[in-house]
Amino acid sequence: METLEIAKAKKAKAETTSISGSVAVLEALIAENVTEIFGYPGGAIMPIYDALYDYERKLHHILVRHEQGAIHAAQGYARASGKTGVVFATSGPGATNLVTGLADAMIDSTPVVCITGQVFAQLLGTDAFQETDVVNITTPITKWNYQVTDASEIPSVLAKAFYIASSGRPGPVLVDITKNAQQQLFEYAGYKKCDHIRSYRPKPIIRKEYVENAAKLINEAKKPFVIFGQGIILGKAEKEFTAFLEKGNLPAAWTILGMSAIPTDHPLGVGMLGMHGNYGPNVLTNECDVLIAVGMRFDDRVTGRLDKYAKQAKIIHLDIDPAEIDKNVKTTVSVWGDCKETLPMLTALIDKKDHKSWLQKFATLKKQEDETCINAELNPTGEEMTMGEVIKTLNELTKGNAIIVTDVGQHQMVACRYAKYNNSKSNITSGGLGTMGFALPAAIGAKLGTPNNTVIAIAGDGGFQMNIQELGTIMQSNIGVKILVLNNQFLGMVRQWQELFMDKRYSFTNITSPDFVKVAEAYNIPGEKVTDRSALKNALQKMLESKGAYLLEVMVGKENNVFPMVPQGCSVSEIRLK
Repeated sequence: METLEIAKAKKAKAETTSISGSVAVLEALIAENVTEIFGYPGGAIMPIYDALYDYERKLHHILVRHEQGAIHAAQGYARASGKTGVVFATSGPGATNLVTGLADAMIDSTPVVCITGQVFAQLLGTDAFQETDVVNITTPITKWNYQVTDASEIPSVLAKAFYIASSGRPGPVLVDITKNAQQQLFEYAGYKKCDHIRSYRPKPIIRKEYVENAAKLINEAKKPFVIFGQGIILGKAEKEFTAFLEKGNLPAAWTILGMSAIPTDHPLGVGMLGMHGNYGPNVLTNECDVLIAVGMRFDDRVTGRLDKYAKQAKIIHLDIDPAEIDKNVKTTVSVWGDCKETLPMLTALIDKKDHKSWLQKFATLKKQEDETCINAELNPTGEEMTMGEVIKTLNELTKGNAIIVTDVGQHQMVACRYAKYNNSKSNITSGGLGTMGFALPAAIGAKLGTPNNTVIAIAGDGGFQMNIQELGTIMQSNIGVKILVLNNQFLGMVRQWQELFMDKRYSFTNITSPDFVKVAEAYNIPGEKVTDRSALKNALQKMLESKGAYLLEVMVGKENNVFPMVPQGCSVSEIRLK
């Protein structure tokens, strides 16, 4: 008569099945509700791609033209959809081509899981063909990484990877799988999602007394000012944040990544912070008596000189990541926790206020800004078109309902300054790293993540060429991205600095570009080039109404500058209007 233990063992064995590590990877993705994979095959990840051949109906793989394009596409997908992006890449150069995107995702808190192939375990450390130590290379720029050498580890490691990438403050995770582990058969007992890891606490414990202290400061404030970042969007706390602002009648300004957490035309929204932000928010940062920072990290582009930043104010900082508290700016009260949970607690304790005269100060400075530099940018009288008027015309046509993905440079600052957003997660840009070449692949991901939305990639003539090969991805996968190239024949942001601070010594910023319309046509993407203001609106309308992908190149002034501007090394209150 068999014992109970033997019976249990037999039952457990009957419930397992033998599969390869490669199949286990794909089963994990399905269990995590992954539908899109961005990748590029190669020798060390070939077993996973071979297994993927039988999963085409369950998993949609997008063949990019460069691994950097894959991870930026995964970032765009994650940022637009709120899901975790997934990337496949092979070993060696394939894996190292992910580095820029990993660093970008890390600093911008974007959940991405990268799965890289690796040489056979017995070859590790021998300088085998296409072997690189991707784990040590990417340790500083990932939230977590791990190398798998045995197939039986794959289900639990990937479960941890997805949990870590998407929980708490999100970020990129990399799992490196040796080729033998991909091929190895093991007894598979199914996939179990991860919801807890010992020693990993994605959400800090909320201390009620800190919330109470913060509410007391806000209630006593005569000039309260809220500055907010992407933490609102990542925490899915847009409604909670709006309720907080409206109860206290609090003026609020956004960081470049916080933009779209509230509609840009919300009456309490006073504009963008930072080096090329709006005049009022920057100047009045150094006049407010209580500064309330929510889901932002006091980046240097927001603060300017730290020794002159908001020294008169008591500072409240709400953030899910304790490492950000007191890192750059010393706080009076810190409120750790998920803002979706802390904001309602704070809202319940604050008083309804008017702050009419304080809000009027923002309105007065906005009028001064408009008269000094904004009106000329949006309504130019000269022959040359400005980037601002292009964005203004685009706003008229999209009504603020498009997802706009910007590259990095002058066009980025202009788009983020003037584009209208009605919906959260509709502004996608490379913030902390400032990665040129981001827009085109990120727009691909954003379109696949939100197929019913209009997605517009806005790039300069420099950044567009950094990942121009991804036009091939658009062509092959038939992705309906609209591409707007603002061409000023310069690396515009660097040129502006050279003009203002280097006596117009334009050292290697004049750039010659190909005929972008012809390049697009070579990829079966229709396009048009606009050189005259009279044709601008109709051309933008044609781009938006096109059924598939479309490229529109607009020639703008060569030496137009983006103002306002806080010069590097200056206080935010020293912002220049011209």
